[in-house]
Amino acid sequence: MHGYLTRPLHAEAGTPLPLIVMPHGGPFGIFDKWEFDDDTQLQAVAGYAVLRVNYRGSANYWRSFTVAGAKEWGGCMQDDLTDATRWAIAQGMADASRVCLYGASDGGYAALMGVAKEPGLYRCAAGYVGVYDLDMMARDTARYARWAKNWTGDWLGARDTLAARSPVNLASQIKVPVFLAAGGKDERAPIEHTKRMERALNAAGVPVESLYFPNEGHGFCAEPHRRAY
Repeated sequence: MHGYLTRPLHAEAGTPLPLIVMPHGGPFGIFDKWEFDDDTQLQAVAGYAVLRVNYRGSANYWRSFTVAGAKEWGGCMQDDLTDATRWAIAQGMADASRVCLYGASDGGYAALMGVAKEPGLYRCAAGYVGVYDLDMMARDTARYARWAKNWTGDWLGARDTLAARSPVNLASQIKVPVFLAAGGKDERAPIEHTKRMERALNAAGVPVESLYFPNEGHGFCAEPHRRAY
């Protein structure tokens, strides 16, 4: 498994740092690569180490590696992130008491699923324009075309398995604070995903903060909104 660990410029060697694990979106057809990433640099300047992992399902590592993530939402793709986090801690690179998950789109799904599956490993989670209800995602995707229905079956998984792998249904397992952000005009990850997740967290008594902009889409573009975020 391949990934990138970014450390603050003047971090002392051998000192465990607070860590942000940042799963990429997609998840299929997308991969992290060695290039400038504004989120990574912003967090590193603030003193955090940032870990980006090309978990199973990522592109660029032969088709077999991508296909290995098929129907594994919340499964082996999530386990790869857990293993990478534990590796960073075991190597003395990350402070085990200060690890957070943060992701956008499918990365938001992975962030919330991570704290649901591993409540003792992470101290917080942040989801940005994320998807949290796989059954709703399957219904929305199936509206587009016949190929979309095939994608749901081949890559998302059987409909009767989706509820158990949706963070919106696992809020009671989350024991750490959560931050959520979404745009009202997001057609890829409709804002209802985030609102449902927020309601579920509130019902479970989980501390949650949210940020909504009704005129933003799949990512905030207006500078005042980006600054607020």
